[in-house]
Amino acid sequence: MATVTRVTKITHHSAIDPSSIFTSCFRNSLVLVCYLVLLLSSNISPSFGLSGVGEEDENRGSDLYPEILRDEAVARLHQLGGVSDGDGYLERTFMSPAAVRAGNLIREWMEDAGLRTWVDSLGNVHGRVEGRNASAEALLMGSHLDTVVDAGKFDGSLGIISVLAALKVLNINGKLGELSRPVEVIAFSDEEGVRFQSTFLGSAAVAGILPVSALKITDKSDVTIQDALKKNSIEITEENLLQLKYDPKSVWGYVEIHIEQGPVLEWVGFPLAVVKGIAGQTRLKVTMRGSQGHAGTVPMSMRHDPMAAAAEAIVLLESLCKHPQDFLSFDGHCKSFSMQSLSTSLVCTVGEISTWPSASNVIPGQVMFTVDLRTIDDMGREAVVYEFSNRMYQICDKRSVSCTIDRKHDADAVICDSELSSKLKSATYIGLKRMTGAAIQDEVPVLMSGAGHDAMALSHLTKVGMLFVRCRGGISHSPEEHVLDDDVWASGLAILAFIETEM
Repeated sequence: MATVTRVTKITHHSAIDPSSIFTSCFRNSLVLVCYLVLLLSSNISPSFGLSGVGEEDENRGSDLYPEILRDEAVARLHQLGGVSDGDGYLERTFMSPAAVRAGNLIREWMEDAGLRTWVDSLGNVHGRVEGRNASAEALLMGSHLDTVVDAGKFDGSLGIISVLAALKVLNINGKLGELSRPVEVIAFSDEEGVRFQSTFLGSAAVAGILPVSALKITDKSDVTIQDALKKNSIEITEENLLQLKYDPKSVWGYVEIHIEQGPVLEWVGFPLAVVKGIAGQTRLKVTMRGSQGHAGTVPMSMRHDPMAAAAEAIVLLESLCKHPQDFLSFDGHCKSFSMQSLSTSLVCTVGEISTWPSASNVIPGQVMFTVDLRTIDDMGREAVVYEFSNRMYQICDKRSVSCTIDRKHDADAVICDSELSSKLKSATYIGLKRMTGAAIQDEVPVLMSGAGHDAMALSHLTKVGMLFVRCRGGISHSPEEHVLDDDVWASGLAILAFIETEM
């Protein structure tokens, strides 16, 4: 993955050599098929549910711990969801007052679970137990405490709270010290990248891929990352930023629990899934400049309108991403599998557009829009960026407007570790069997993730694994985001079973 602050400007004359894109395709033909296909087994039945399980849990023994893994965990999710900088909506961005309060609350919950806690110089909140062998490689777990604007309560928070609930169960039972290796939970200070438009700040620092130049990135108020930390009594220098990187030899692996943010688990009727991999991402900022003029006096044939050019380019992008096979031609090094994976996993979004001077009676002089492009096929992603760039410049030439593309972010696809995935799958079976009181006949789904996660940054440090939790309607980044109480419980039981394998 490229560093999170990479900015590459593509000019009209800097076209990418297509041969450099496609000659490596054969090496990448093992990239996984479509995250929209998502299911490895056709044996999955859309019938597995946990509704009504809660009413019977007290009759099945104390090993289910519903008061901690479900009731308290759900209460904490709602409590954390009320910690917000927004009035009437949820918003927590990097080192905002609400983010600091949330970090303090999470730290209290870490201590309640029996963990030693601290906050590092980038605002990440850590909780650690050494187990029987403090010098062994540590298992890292966690997720992010920041949110988008008008967010839901479960994105990020569930991955912190479910793990802490499982560790609290072990602590209450006197088993926390019996772990064969250290376990460390990290609530990362920034994953969404809302405030500074740079994702994975917290996890990138731990993984050692955050450049020191990132400290000078500014928000919309011209406050730097370094200033935001200093305002909260955290002094960070280039030297101690570099010291945040963990020694790869000290880490055994990283596991993250996260809501699916998609509809597949609800569709198949299963509460949990193992994640096979995470799609790669590219983010572009496109700027088009033309001739600003009066809306009533400039004839249509004489206009150099960047808005019309932007509209044509955006529709082109939609067609390209819906039907890449109609636009891209692969050379002999590429196999149809690569085109198949690209066609079924590629998604492109224009999420932001602005004009200047933005008046109803003025032909715009400038238009800016963003492009978010994701697919599990890294070579295919480069091919789409190349094709879109070339065709967009043709549109700009035809309409006599200038165009620039700033490449703001790149992250290669990540394949989750097979050993961790296997252990998570077994732990899911164990957890669900405890809940239902019977063996689970359906296959645990194995999904691809189209959304980015802290595991992408941590993959530069260690092997990673992920577990998805079903969310209602597949809705996320919205106050409508919701996870069933029993699914929160299921995730806690599964992660408890996983941690117990390290005892």
